[in-house]
Amino acid sequence: MDLRKLRYFVAVAEELHFGRAAARLHIAQPVLSRQIRALEDELRVRLFDRDRRSTELTAAGRQLLQDAPGVLAAAEGLTRRVRQAAGRTETFTVAFMPGITVTAPVQALLARHPGLAVEVLRVSAEDQTAVVLDGRADVGFVRLPLDRRGLRLRPLFTEPRVAVVPRSHRLAGKTAISVADLADDVLLQDPDVVPEWRDLPHRRPLRPGARPEPPARSVEEKLEYVAAFRGVVVLPLSAATHYTREDVCRLPVEDIAPNQVCLAWDAARDSALIQEFGDLAEASHS
Repeated sequence: MDLRKLRYFVAVAEELHFGRAAARLHIAQPVLSRQIRALEDELRVRLFDRDRRSTELTAAGRQLLQDAPGVLAAAEGLTRRVRQAAGRTETFTVAFMPGITVTAPVQALLARHPGLAVEVLRVSAEDQTAVVLDGRADVGFVRLPLDRRGLRLRPLFTEPRVAVVPRSHRLAGKTAISVADLADDVLLQDPDVVPEWRDLPHRRPLRPGARPEPPARSVEEKLEYVAAFRGVVVLPLSAATHYTREDVCRLPVEDIAPNQVCLAWDAARDSALIQEFGDLAEASHS
């Protein structure tokens, strides 16, 4: 499969608009349309239902959108590893979540290995494990909970979690709250990430599908929705303090478990360098 066509498909599938997708890809719309038709011919399926007013994914298109990001990421990781193998300079890539600082262990690793090229990669909750499993990163600073399949994890540290609410929220200004105080609020994240809220006996019922609406994914999106009075979020303290906003505030939650941060790597790609970096990461947070 032509990876360029697959990237074009992902852009159209995410935008659901050929014009916007073409602008995002910096190509002409007729060229994009021809590439999508060529991909459909190659796969022998129709990927989009399109008329003058709208563009929608077919069932085949929805399946391809589900699988395509992993294929593209795996190809990117493969390219990186092959180029690394062909060159004389070894590269070590460290992925990290917002709010987590990796400077100390990275600098310590560079001091021990002056010829090593160390790169950093910012990730989100959605791809924190994918970048390790597909080879884009050698190790990743990850936050639990997550799918542990195919990974090795080394616990590093824990940190408190806080509730982020609008500045004019009824709880704003309190020095601390309990999770029960949030029972009447909409939680703008997967309830399984905050089981203390999920298991409240008298909280607001979940909406259909057991997933919050709106579908906030990144921290930035969550904070936008919080500021717009759409709900609240519970974040690790470092992630919450990473973003400075005057329209939201942070509240310590007394009866909620702290967030666990671990170093993760592909169980099939263990190495002495990974173990050495793990030692440095643990020492920097001890």
